[in-house]
Amino acid sequence: MMRAEQPIKLFLSMPHPCPYLPEEEATTLVIDPDLVMNPSLLMKLTRTGFRRSGDMIYRPHCARCAACVSVRVSATQFRSTRSQRRVWRRNLDVEVTPEPAEFNAEHFELYLKYQAARHPSSSMYDPDPEKYESFLISERANTDFYLLRIAGKLAGVAVADRLADGLSAVYTFFDPALTKRSLGTFAILWELNHARNLGLDWVYLGYWIDACKKMSYKTRFMPAQGYIENRWQPLKR
Repeated sequence: MMRAEQPIKLFLSMPHPCPYLPEEEATTLVIDPDLVMNPSLLMKLTRTGFRRSGDMIYRPHCARCAACVSVRVSATQFRSTRSQRRVWRRNLDVEVTPEPAEFNAEHFELYLKYQAARHPSSSMYDPDPEKYESFLISERANTDFYLLRIAGKLAGVAVADRLADGLSAVYTFFDPALTKRSLGTFAILWELNHARNLGLDWVYLGYWIDACKKMSYKTRFMPAQGYIENRWQPLKR
């Protein structure tokens, strides 16, 4: 599958209902959880379509479906649309500061507020701090929490892993009362700008599914590439 510095064991999950396409059955390819991870190896895995969720590094590997496409956006070549420029101007008063990836009660309270509004029936809406930590934080990655504050008040948190070639966006949550600000879009715009300032090439946005409306935003950031048939290929808006 790929050249690596050490042998890699892969595990395939049992088939389960696809969370994005209800008519499909999904299986997941998972990297050995005992594998010693380092930034170089994590970057190589990310470059071959894998993604991190907590300690799990995985990639969809479905028998009948290849709808999940790993997406990355060029930080150096990105050009915002008129709509994205409006979002940026709307949030000029947002102060963004990086903090280490660790549990913070203020962050967790906002996370629960976001999940209650956006995903009330999801397993992600769980008041257990340990599950929150196990979802976002891992010793297998170099992770930052980018705090979005408005007039000193926490408005959102963008979580991203730092790779040698870019930032890998893990998750973003924000105050649902501020929906009109489009803080999810703003967070990606900020990450693209931040990656460029750091001299990094890419922002990895996770998986895009053409037939899933809630995933469509990922192709609004151009130029983007999708990992298709074991290579990165340009995507159209």
